Amino acid sequence: MRFGPAVGSTSQTHLSPASAQLQSSQLALFSSQEEAQTYHDSTRTGFFSLLVDVRGDKRQSSHLLADMPTVLGLVDKTRDTWMSQAEFIRPNRRVVNLSRLGLLFADLDTYNIPELAGRSPDALASSVMYLCAEEGIPAPSMLIYSGRGIQAKWLLDGTIPRQALPRWNACQRYLVDRLSHVGADPMAKDASRVLRTVETVNSKSGEICRVVHVQTGTDGQPVRYNFEYMAEALLPTARWTIEQQRQEQAERIQRKPFKLVSGGKTNTLRGFSGRQLAWDRLEDLRKLADMRGGVSEGSRMQHLFWRLNFLLLSGATNSKQMYHEASALARELDPQWNSRSKELMTLFSKAKAFEAGEKVSFGGKDYAPLYTPKNDTLINLFRITPDEQRQLRTVISTDEAAERHRKREESRRRAAGALDRQTYISTSLSQRKPWESLGMSRASWYRAGKPDAPAVEADSSLLPSEAL
Repeated sequence: MRFGPAVGSTSQTHLSPASAQLQSSQLALFSSQEEAQTYHDSTRTGFFSLLVDVRGDKRQSSHLLADMPTVLGLVDKTRDTWMSQAEFIRPNRRVVNLSRLGLLFADLDTYNIPELAGRSPDALASSVMYLCAEEGIPAPSMLIYSGRGIQAKWLLDGTIPRQALPRWNACQRYLVDRLSHVGADPMAKDASRVLRTVETVNSKSGEICRVVHVQTGTDGQPVRYNFEYMAEALLPTARWTIEQQRQEQAERIQRKPFKLVSGGKTNTLRGFSGRQLAWDRLEDLRKLADMRGGVSEGSRMQHLFWRLNFLLLSGATNSKQMYHEASALARELDPQWNSRSKELMTLFSKAKAFEAGEKVSFGGKDYAPLYTPKNDTLINLFRITPDEQRQLRTVISTDEAAERHRKREESRRRAAGALDRQTYISTSLSQRKPWESLGMSRASWYRAGKPDAPAVEADSSLLPSEAL
């Protein structure tokens, strides 16, 4: 595997003297606050987290985004410090509390690659940029030397909400896979990840974490990417193909309810759709609790178990983080509740098997080791009423699914120019008295030779039964 030139500064390769001077001045501007502000916004609501190593003891704290400039200004730069890359709705960085994301990233342990070990920060940046070009990956907005390796970050032009987490995760998995040649850490791709903070020391090397390359746009600022563009550039299945297959699935929904697909490879539409469905089911259970004004004491463990099951099935967390996420979900159900971990041991075992790629055979088909219930099972288990189903996204009966499909088809036909029933009836009446649509009296219409009224086409599927 080639890694490009071993010498030279990435930030000034193939640049004119003026461009090189501009970029060098930009690098000097990136303090910890300025780097953080490229993907965090202190004017937004929410929280970010810091992790600080205090004499071998890692201490975590969460802070309001509004306090970020003050908090980062007080960080002891002589200590190892890491910062969350995402923003959260509660003061901890559990993925179930995710609010939004403003970037994609990859943590590259280049020191583990013999061909890259010993290279200067600028040379490492050059190698990463070279490999991205070779792999067809859009150029990172910035590269940060962490003290031993490289953090690659792709800034987004705005943020994506928690609902898009499965697609964001799919992009992260792809980046880690394609950049494995330069030491991409497979464990550093989740939304709750923290990365070293710019201007702080890496005690393992004594080096300072700093920006070493910026890919600038026409405005001289770090380039930003539309998330849809990144998803289509990175994911094997383009978004329009996903939407097309979802529409085909919706057309079949009258015959049977949604069924969660089995686990396995995640680089296909089938795998992605299964992860998205699992995440949406988690969100539906959380919304159900909100609609009911909370969860009673006797139902808490049931809610926690199924929420955690779908969280694991979505790929948004793993067995190593499972109990941390379980604690966050338990506090969401009841701030005073300490969930008993022994009741989750079975789920932990299934999560390990799921991550190992194991399958469970049943009825001649292979399924993921985690639980993949049908919608009817969840509806009966949680006693979800038809009124409640109408406010949920995926946990719905076949009748509700059919009604949604009917409404979508009706909206599609109307958008294509078909008339609704009321408009058709009123139009038909005007056709029976064409002189009215022409603004004439009956006698004038006859004297004029019975001219035709404007013709109107109607969708037969929307006509009254007596007109068919």
